[in-house]
Amino acid sequence: MPAIADHPPVDVNSSPGADLGGKYLTFALDREEYGVSVLKVREIIGIQDITKVPQTAAFVEGVINLRGKVIPVIDLRAQFGLPRMQYNEETCIIVVDVGDMVGIIVDTVREVHNIPASAIEPPPTLGAEGKQDYFLGMAKVKDDVKILLDIDRVLKAEKLIQ
Repeated sequence: MPAIADHPPVDVNSSPGADLGGKYLTFALDREEYGVSVLKVREIIGIQDITKVPQTAAFVEGVINLRGKVIPVIDLRAQFGLPRMQYNEETCIIVVDVGDMVGIIVDTVREVHNIPASAIEPPPTLGAEGKQDYFLGMAKVKDDVKILLDIDRVLKAEKLIQ
C-alpha cells in the first residue's frame, strides 16, 4: 500500500468560508466514494490483526500496534450505519491524525484528487440532523460526486470513549 508523506495537520474548517480546495485521498465504502484531506492522512496500511477492546462503541473495531504505538481502529462502515463486510485484499486502514492517531477501516483506497474550491459545494440538507456535521462538502470530480469528510468531527474523541 502507498504511504502518504507526513504533512502538518491543518484544520480545513477553521473559519466560515474556508477554502476547501486541495488534495483529498478518496476511498470507497459500499458503493459511495468519500474523501479526506491528505493533510490528515499519515499512512495507509493493509488490514492486520486488531485487538478487540471490551466496552467500546459498536463501530470501534479495537486497537493495533503500529510501530510500537497503540492506535484505535474504527470501522467506518459501522459508524455510518452500513452493514459490515468480510475484509478482503482491498480492505485497508487509513491512519489519520485528528490530534491523536486513529485508524479507519475502508473498503478500498481509490486515489488522490486535487479538487479546486470551485468544484466543492456545501452538503445538502437531507433531514438527518447532526450527520451533516461530518461533511465538508460534495466535490464534483469528472462525472462523479465525492463526499468530503470532516474527519475530525467523524472521529470526535468523546464518541470513541462512549
